[in-house]
Amino acid sequence: MNTKPTYDPGIQPNAEFWLELDEQERISLIESFHRQAKIDLPNVRVHATFHAIVENQVALGVDCVVRAIQRLVKQGLSRHDAVHAIASLLADHLYEQANLKTVDTAEVVKTRYESAVERLTAREWLSKYVAE
Repeated sequence: MNTKPTYDPGIQPNAEFWLELDEQERISLIESFHRQAKIDLPNVRVHATFHAIVENQVALGVDCVVRAIQRLVKQGLSRHDAVHAIASLLADHLYEQANLKTVDTAEVVKTRYESAVERLTAREWLSKYVAE
């Protein structure tokens, strides 16, 4: 029996299965979840893309992201919100990089992102993005 794959942000996808999917299929699965859950988003494609990036980092075993998901859940966030928290930080990080007057090396950019992920707390994310 061949069933169509689905995505649930409350459950960590199987890394091997996730990484075997085409990137567009990952994004489409995430979009489908949000549409079926009737989550109103300004741009479901952009939202799903950031979800996919975080899930890719988890599946690839990016240590700081794996630890952050675990830490944020222990701090009271759902896994879905933990993904949102990291995705929000990633979006901020990319925005800052795009608006820098100087060009940093890839290693500096990576270190800055990983450091920010390591410092991320549920309280910080909730106060910045949820309690507005």
